Amino acid sequence: MSTPASITAAGLAFAWPDGTPVVSGLDLVVAPGHAGLVGANGTGKSTLLRLLAGVLTPSAGRIVADGEVSYLPQGLVLRQDLPAEDLLGIGSTRRALRRIEGGSTAAADYDVVGADWDVEERTGAMLERLGLPAPLLDRRVGELSGGEVMRLAVAGLLLRRPAILLLDEPTNDLDLDARRRLHDVLATWPGTLVVVSHDRELLERLDRIGDLTRPPGGGPLQLTWYGGPLSAYEARVAAEQDAARQAVTTARADVRRQQHDRQEAERLLAQRKRQGARTAQRTNMGKGAQDFWRNRSERNAADYRRLHDARLEQARQQLTAAEERLREDDRVRIDLPGTAVPRGRRVLTARGLLTRADPADATGLDLELVGPERLAIVGPNGSGKTTLVRTLVGELAPAAGSVEQHVPVGVLAQRQDLLDDASSVAANAAARAPEVDATTLRARLARFLFRGAAADRPVGALSGGERFRATLAVVLLADPPPQLLVLDEPTNNLDFASVDVLVDALAAYEGALIVVSHDEHFLDRLDLDRRLRLGEGSPDE
Repeated sequence: MSTPASITAAGLAFAWPDGTPVVSGLDLVVAPGHAGLVGANGTGKSTLLRLLAGVLTPSAGRIVADGEVSYLPQGLVLRQDLPAEDLLGIGSTRRALRRIEGGSTAAADYDVVGADWDVEERTGAMLERLGLPAPLLDRRVGELSGGEVMRLAVAGLLLRRPAILLLDEPTNDLDLDARRRLHDVLATWPGTLVVVSHDRELLERLDRIGDLTRPPGGGPLQLTWYGGPLSAYEARVAAEQDAARQAVTTARADVRRQQHDRQEAERLLAQRKRQGARTAQRTNMGKGAQDFWRNRSERNAADYRRLHDARLEQARQQLTAAEERLREDDRVRIDLPGTAVPRGRRVLTARGLLTRADPADATGLDLELVGPERLAIVGPNGSGKTTLVRTLVGELAPAAGSVEQHVPVGVLAQRQDLLDDASSVAANAAARAPEVDATTLRARLARFLFRGAAADRPVGALSGGERFRATLAVVLLADPPPQLLVLDEPTNNLDFASVDVLVDALAAYEGALIVVSHDEHFLDRLDLDRRLRLGEGSPDE
């Protein structure tokens, strides 16, 4: 990282195996520094990052990077028996060091260590900055929480000291303290950073924001860079959209004016034609003279029409150009089913509940959810939030005590593994609502932006945000509809507009709600009744 590194791409093109285009003729330059990529779900942010990382091969164009590129994908899939030290990429070096410390003089061990004699010190310092204890290295991936795995993966990339670091949603699964530690580590990293994220605090620390968009009605992916952090980008886009809306209003008024002028021109031409016919009849004009004046009048009328047609076409082109500057309002519109729970009605009851994640000396949990109550379960990574939620909804058996659900329950799990990847969105929804006719079901799916052929796409081909929408649709459109909705980290893969829509939808939801989230900005908007805090010795708030 002695010299600033950049990535350039020229004529970049990529399509999925079914022929769906993602990128076409894209030129871009990622300059040295720290940059964020934002855009609506399904735009192609993760796909573009995978292309830049070399994970996907473009069908056309070329990508040139000045130095080594390291990449963190969204949603790590790792072997549960993988040693944590191997996740960091230092396992072979540590094992060789242990053999040397034990007396080995084998040349192979010294070759493995190379110049990395300080790997333990460097790794320990990095783990400390990320809030991870050094003994974690001697455990296996299956023994770690999702947040610990994510931080270890990031630490492994940083220890390699690449020139360019590409991160896809690196703060997913992290609690507030872990997020802020990672923010601080990335802020001081000297290389080139490109991060896809919906973490507002992280994006506020970056040098510039790359905005990925597609024209209304589809079209090639477009990338526009904005200087400054997220707040500067949002202010600039808001100003641009205000100007675009004003331009559309002006252009539409001009089109209406030109249409009126064109109609008025036809009226005047028709009037002149009638007047000419009466004049010829009144003056007994000869046939030759009549033909001369009629031909001249028709030529003038044609010129007059072409003039007004040209003005109308120019006005329409200006309207089209103005409308293309407007961002498509492609937002989820959720009509939640009738899920109202009367006040006072019991929804969920737990007595002396202990889960498999609770320590041996833990006190059993007593919890009663009544009516349309809203409960947030919060706490640091590894405190057992997801295990508790899975126990409350009946997916896991209690280690002790009891739990009972008194109403239909809908669960949106953190890992979003509810759906069958090989089946279409429509087929997944139909499996949860077999009594609902296909036409009605497709009309409801359209409210989640799965319109027409989009509802027939296999779930396995969806982006992270599209998969969330599909899962949310399947849960909410189930028959019977859920009167208790349980959400585990629902905002992890959502763009800002979709988070806003989710908040609005939950505001209209009249059932009970249990939500697990590290996103304080999101929780603050949910009008919660109380919080259950785990791992800190603090019960309900």
